[in-house]
Amino acid sequence: MTENSKAPGFSNWSCPLPLADYPTIVMGHGGGGKLGNELVEHLFLPAFRNPALENLGDAAVFETAGARLAMSTDSFVVQPLFFPGGSIGDLAVNGTVNDLAVSGAEPKFLSASFILEEGFPLSQLAAIVGAMAKAAATARVQIVTGDTKVVERGHGDGCYITTAGVGVLRSNTAVGPKRAKSGDAVIVSGTIGDHGMAIMSVREGLEFESQIRSDCAALNGMIAEVLDGVGAAVHAMRDPTRGGLASTLNEIACSSDVGVALDEASIPVRPEVQSACELLGLDPIYVANEGKAVFFVAPEAAERVVEILRAHPLGKDAARIGHVTAEHKRMLVARTALGANRVIPTMIGEQLPRIC
Repeated sequence: MTENSKAPGFSNWSCPLPLADYPTIVMGHGGGGKLGNELVEHLFLPAFRNPALENLGDAAVFETAGARLAMSTDSFVVQPLFFPGGSIGDLAVNGTVNDLAVSGAEPKFLSASFILEEGFPLSQLAAIVGAMAKAAATARVQIVTGDTKVVERGHGDGCYITTAGVGVLRSNTAVGPKRAKSGDAVIVSGTIGDHGMAIMSVREGLEFESQIRSDCAALNGMIAEVLDGVGAAVHAMRDPTRGGLASTLNEIACSSDVGVALDEASIPVRPEVQSACELLGLDPIYVANEGKAVFFVAPEAAERVVEILRAHPLGKDAARIGHVTAEHKRMLVARTALGANRVIPTMIGEQLPRIC
């Protein structure tokens, strides 16, 4: 055992050894990869263990006073605060709405908490709040409570936002990360990597013939149309944010104890996003999205789901990209354009920090 693993607090963790290699928090702990998963599995989950938390979905699902509800929370620290296609305000609303929607719930109410840095321009705060109000109206949710704190100049990076959301579960829907089945079709609602590369194009000053814009959007309307159309044929849904499509599919494979096989050529990627990824040495399958959903559906309903998605403005580039298999359990494998197979692991940390 290393000296670091003997530090205060480690002895009470359920499995200290993986985390003992990192006695302090690093950026990768927030990237949606293996480091973040270890924090959840070995620290947070043992400390807070309960049935609602153990599902480890995008939202907790529970019943109280006869009502079936979903609840989610998220924090937003994106830099820059404003980017092509959105702002931290849009992200704060849409991110929580989407976490509820992919859990099979109709989003209803949000909270919003602001941590503001001394000296932050009120004009920028007003623009962020205005974007949140517009996004909430578009998603048909209400922001019903909140909080504001101010920290000293140099300690807050402008503005951080934390949101929580509550939604009502649909009566005819039972979806979750543990419900994917062998034979299920894997469908993505559109092009991947748009959000992460929109952020990076601004940070790096990259210019392309077509500007890369974030896909930030509320997906609850589109998802509701899918569930109305095929109902129980949808077994699992996720929005592939931090860690991108690869992390999301790996998580589902592990949670459901199945394998996921992808056809790499079928994964939709915009040419400008692909070019930006190649320029920066990134793989778009790991790049964050903020307006896409992944569906695991019974094979007989796959064509209908793609049809419904493509009829919606937010799903016009939807594609069937793979299937669930009983082989190579708990692994994500892709068939390349050359006909070879490659394993796509969960990343240790993240390619792109501070993208949401």
